[in-house]
Amino acid sequence: MSDTQNRLRKQLESPNFESQNYVKQLSQQSDGDRDLQEHRQKIQNLADETAQNLKKNVYKNYRQFIETAKEISYLESEMYQLSHILTEQKSIMESITQTLLSTDKDETAKEMLTAFPKETEEVKQRTLTTLLEKVEGCKNIMETPGRYLVYNGDLIEYDVDNMSQIQRVHAFLMNDCLLIATWLANRRGAVKYKYNALYDLESFAVVNVKDNPPMKDMFKILMFPDSRIFQAENSKIKKEWLEILEETKKKNVVKDRHKKEEEVPNSPVRPEVSTNPFDVEEPLDSEEAVDLSPEWIQELPEDLDVCIAQRDFEGAVDLLDKLNEYLKDQSVTPRVKELRGKVEERVRQLIDVLVFELSPDRSLRGGPKATRRAVSQLIRLGQSTKACELFLKNRAAAVQTAIRQLRIEGATLLYIHKLCNIFFTSLLETAKEFEMDFKGNTGCYSAFVVWSRSAMKMFVDAFSGQVFDSKESLSTASECVKVAKEHCTQLSEIGLDLTFILQSLLVKDIKAALISYKDIIIEATKHRNSEEMWRKMNLMTPEALTKLKEEMRGCGIGSFEQYTGDDCWVNLSYTVVAFTKQMMGFLEEGLKLYFPELHMVFLESLREVILEATQHVDYSLRCEQDAEKKAFIMQNAIFLHEIVLPVVEKRFEEGVGKPAKQLHDLKKNLRPMRVNPDSTMSVV
Repeated sequence: MSDTQNRLRKQLESPNFESQNYVKQLSQQSDGDRDLQEHRQKIQNLADETAQNLKKNVYKNYRQFIETAKEISYLESEMYQLSHILTEQKSIMESITQTLLSTDKDETAKEMLTAFPKETEEVKQRTLTTLLEKVEGCKNIMETPGRYLVYNGDLIEYDVDNMSQIQRVHAFLMNDCLLIATWLANRRGAVKYKYNALYDLESFAVVNVKDNPPMKDMFKILMFPDSRIFQAENSKIKKEWLEILEETKKKNVVKDRHKKEEEVPNSPVRPEVSTNPFDVEEPLDSEEAVDLSPEWIQELPEDLDVCIAQRDFEGAVDLLDKLNEYLKDQSVTPRVKELRGKVEERVRQLIDVLVFELSPDRSLRGGPKATRRAVSQLIRLGQSTKACELFLKNRAAAVQTAIRQLRIEGATLLYIHKLCNIFFTSLLETAKEFEMDFKGNTGCYSAFVVWSRSAMKMFVDAFSGQVFDSKESLSTASECVKVAKEHCTQLSEIGLDLTFILQSLLVKDIKAALISYKDIIIEATKHRNSEEMWRKMNLMTPEALTKLKEEMRGCGIGSFEQYTGDDCWVNLSYTVVAFTKQMMGFLEEGLKLYFPELHMVFLESLREVILEATQHVDYSLRCEQDAEKKAFIMQNAIFLHEIVLPVVEKRFEEGVGKPAKQLHDLKKNLRPMRVNPDSTMSVV
């Protein structure tokens, strides 16, 4: 058989295999439908075997696939950082070379600016005004004094994700900002463009995009956490844009630096005397006491922008800690306030990026450890409450996604095993990661307890929908609840006991299941009672009798053998035997589902079921006139009272640990009846 399979496999794997010729040849060689069916089965077996091998290979290499994807992601990030660094170095080298070669030109330009300062400024502003008259919705651009046009041109904007063309734009680069305007489809007079966005030069970084035909001549502008990609008309214009943008940004930085250094305090003016007794005077020479001249402080805002762009969150927070340490004991001066204002803007950008990293919209793969980097940096920034909230929201979305992706197939118990394994493993990993990340923030632990309850509610909804809403048998439901309890106790190893929450969330469904199954037993008992003929039970074969003895012994009825006779006869009614088996099964399954909130419901259900059987026996004794049948009915009544009821009461007390007062009272009230065979009346 294996040789035939190997030959068939080689034939199908052959590069010259043609399905039409193969089927034609097979039809000619076959004797009839049976041969075709056998051959079809061989091909199906081969297909199943191939599918199984493919599945094994996928499982075998699954971890390698994940590790490879992570390595590719890390490599992409490193290449992005390297490209940004090389671009910056290139622009710095070019600016140095240009500065050295154009010293004479700069001196000449300075002389021209000195000779005609007003004319040059007016020309620049006039040019900007003329161009902005063509842009709709930007009248307030000229309100900033000293603003003039540096460069402008047409560009095409592309989508960052799929690199599809979005729109044509016209960019206006000014000495302190960049204006993006879109083309108007329906022009009105001189107006050609419509205002789209305005960015300060300090708020974005320019990155070159490597040519990848047909995508070429592109550059990216990073406005954290967003970005936009533009395409120039050709490589020459792209180079001009990159060079002029970098040069303008540097000039703006130098201008701001000189402006700060040249700030001279105004002539001393006699301060007004405040009448507020709570005002605290600041020392007049406080500004001189704070040295903000170090290069790392001057370049701090730009360094923070670079760290955020390169996703170097740790480096950005380290810079902030260094600045806070430097200014810790320093007095607050206007220059310090200005510096802190710029830094706080970057801090808000950094927090927004970290918040986006923890948002459920991001990929949820990687488990709780994937959030550790963003959470730790938010805690260092003093945002532990927000970090806790976002971490728990991220994990809730991950757990919910995992539950939704779980396929409902096969037996219910198998599904519950998978569901419990996924949920409680995720909960355990989340708890361990939470304890590691928020070790010094004990105030966040209450939030985790609240989150655990909501997560348990999500689990119980999925659990109940599959177990109780689908009307599974009580035995299946009890096994499923048992599995959930066992998994829940595993959390105690980290000091988290959610058993009470699980029970409180399941109590309603379990109560309904117990009552429903009680009603089923009562209806079945009524149906059997309606057909009761009060005859001894004949099992026909010794094997059947042996099996019944084992079932009764398993139910706890050890003295059942005294009611069996020779030749496979049982000295009990079929109705009483069936009721006993069903009753003991209900008791055992109910004990698996038991917890204190269900005590009275379960006990009352047992009482009602027992009453249904005993009342029928009492009714039969009162109505039956045949003395022999009365004696047989009395024997069944004694079996229920002396054998079944004590076993039920004892087993209930063992399983629950509490006395069953209702069952004891019921047994006391249902004393066996003394029957006079010659009378039609029963006497209690």
